[in-house]
Amino acid sequence: MEIEITEGAIMDNVQEGMELLHAIKTRGIRIAIDDFGTGYSSLSYLKKFLIDVLKIDKSFVDNLPHNQDDIAISNAIISMAKALGYQVLAEGVENKEQLTFLKEHGCDIFQGYYKSRPLPTKEFEELLAN
Repeated sequence: MEIEITEGAIMDNVQEGMELLHAIKTRGIRIAIDDFGTGYSSLSYLKKFLIDVLKIDKSFVDNLPHNQDDIAISNAIISMAKALGYQVLAEGVENKEQLTFLKEHGCDIFQGYYKSRPLPTKEFEELLAN
């Protein structure tokens, strides 16, 4: 099981956020930081937070692999996350070009319409059953 928390939710009250993350981790639940790079992005806190996954925000994925700034930011997030021992998830992957670029640069997990559009509960249950 994995829970997603935005960096803003943690940064609003750092001490309380760290206590909450610790309580979640002790229950064996993985933690992903959502919207990374769009808010506070205090890199010093990455060392303190007990997280498993950094999510590359859709705003950095939208124009891959054509926008040089988004390429640089995505590569930096992937490199940093890997160096810290985190998995990397890219959100908003909508085409094969984006998926290929992200795979080739070390991204681990992908969310977006290219893989699947949001499904009604019944269709999701059928997908899981098969």
